[in-house]
Amino acid sequence: MTHKLRRWIIFLIFINGYVSLSLELVVLRQLSFYVGSSAVITSIIMGCFLGFMSLGYFLGSSEKVLNSKIKNILCKSFLLVAFLAFIASSFPLITNYFTWFYQTGITSSIIQTFIYSFVFLSIGPFLFGFNTTLLSRWLHKYNTNYTGTIMAWDTIGSVMGSLATTLILMPFFGVNYTVLLIVCLSLLAAIIVYKKWWVFVISVAILIPTYFINTNEFQQKKYGILVNNANSTISVLKSGEDKILDMNGLFMSIYNPKTQLTAEYINYINQNFIYTMPKDKVHKILVLGAGGFTAGLTDTFNDYTFVDIEHTLKDISEKYFLNQKLTDNKKFVVQDASQFLKNTVEKYDLILLDVYSNSYQIPEGLITVEFMERIKSKIASGGIIIMNMIVSQSFNDSYSKVFDNTFHMVFPYNTQRQVIGLKNPWVKQDITNVLYIYYNKENSGRVYTINKTPVIYDRY
Repeated sequence: MTHKLRRWIIFLIFINGYVSLSLELVVLRQLSFYVGSSAVITSIIMGCFLGFMSLGYFLGSSEKVLNSKIKNILCKSFLLVAFLAFIASSFPLITNYFTWFYQTGITSSIIQTFIYSFVFLSIGPFLFGFNTTLLSRWLHKYNTNYTGTIMAWDTIGSVMGSLATTLILMPFFGVNYTVLLIVCLSLLAAIIVYKKWWVFVISVAILIPTYFINTNEFQQKKYGILVNNANSTISVLKSGEDKILDMNGLFMSIYNPKTQLTAEYINYINQNFIYTMPKDKVHKILVLGAGGFTAGLTDTFNDYTFVDIEHTLKDISEKYFLNQKLTDNKKFVVQDASQFLKNTVEKYDLILLDVYSNSYQIPEGLITVEFMERIKSKIASGGIIIMNMIVSQSFNDSYSKVFDNTFHMVFPYNTQRQVIGLKNPWVKQDITNVLYIYYNKENSGRVYTINKTPVIYDRY
């Protein structure tokens, strides 16, 4: 075996490892918008990925695969990997898949993930394992002492795919162009293995739609996508006079430039809790989950801190959504909500938690007793905490019941449950915005009994 051939085979092993990890991370990121990123969802995707990859390792060693056919099989395998990466991870196609799920009544994130994984994450991972075995056989044909080298370069490729995808490609170039790179590397591998005219033709046939669908221009024109990075896919849509800030496939904020009205629950909070604040002092207001910065939109008096993990949110909101700069009394902090609460020493007069944007995508760390206790520790005396939840108005599901129990475990007294956009409580589908509100005032926990009922002294 020549040194040149050895280097090419090792390079193909590296590409195979790189593409496999990069594709897995891209899929996890893309699917998080529709099914969340909980440990259960991640385990389903990774389990399917690794399971079919193991099957590929096993079948790649079959004696039925002749050594003389390895180059031809590898070429076709890399071409198929490129095609599958395109259809499995391009955001516009994923949007269509999950639209179909909801239209057919499949709303369970676990069922959606299982179906998607077995349809789109079976053949690709199988081929990654299959390719690794075939490349190993190709290398061992000339020298049987390369086992450690093969494992090392496959692992190096995986490590590089992991680091480059999460730290560089998705944050700075976008997920769409990361998908394009994965497809290009797979096609490059196919061409390296088998330089035939039909390989070039098929590569071009795969590359053209991949490039077209994953360009910023197409995604902005078709879906209004302005940002497509490691954290978020953000677009600004129009519905009549209203502007809609869509983030990760969900409507995060609504704003009407003429009336300056926003989403119904934000209107309620603004009109009843923010715009009615007394002017005796500047109140400190903390908003966890900035959305479109519509909370307290016209308030130029009080001091606001908006916290969100998406760093582009302020620029997008000012330029495309609000069409105006945030006033000087509003500060934007790019940080995880839990970490911000952990580090800040401030006490706030009003805390608005607005991160629970969908009943199917729930940030698990932010619905716990421990997180709510952290919020409670940051509210000033006499202050108010408001949590916007998407739950069943009449407790028709376990999630709505358990969250209610969790909330009252931390906030047993001085609470209010305000349903926004009233639903029929006698039907099963009554998911709506429900504001959980806590007033930080002293409460002795006394109750009235038949033996002691000093109502007259308490009221007057």
